[in-house]
Amino acid sequence: MGEVILMIEIFDVRDKMEDLDEAIMVFWKQWGNQGNFKFYQDCIMNACHPSHDLPRFYIAVHNGTIIGTYALLRNDLISRQDLFPWLACLYIDLRFRGNNLGAQLLDHAARETEKLGMEKLYLCTDIDGYYEKKGWAFLTTGYMFNGEAAKIYEMAVDRKDKDNV
Repeated sequence: MGEVILMIEIFDVRDKMEDLDEAIMVFWKQWGNQGNFKFYQDCIMNACHPSHDLPRFYIAVHNGTIIGTYALLRNDLISRQDLFPWLACLYIDLRFRGNNLGAQLLDHAARETEKLGMEKLYLCTDIDGYYEKKGWAFLTTGYMFNGEAAKIYEMAVDRKDKDNV
């Protein structure tokens, strides 16, 4: 059998305002908890202002349904405010995993970071093995506000114009 290619479109939420409420729900259901819906709503709604460079929230859409997310943030690890931007909220609906969609979102994030004129992208995670396979390099261990350790990864973003600056 041949490989099935799943077609998705990736949108900045601010470019798809008709899906804003659904996008907020998807982000919150995956990453939030019972007590912080307003946090996600406020953050995503305020990120939709056209003059803001960050944060940005992205959705992956398949057949009109949001099946994935990611965000670019100024900070995702309070103790490391010297590093930015951060990739956060990478998610693919369980029913669609195994179709290389996470890699598509990571590639999209790298292109968006490059468009913002930045040379590196960071993330923190407790996942082993996934990001290394996608070209990310372990940078160091960081610490959450509660003292828990988190692995920090970085990825260099290819900037074609860096020699012409």
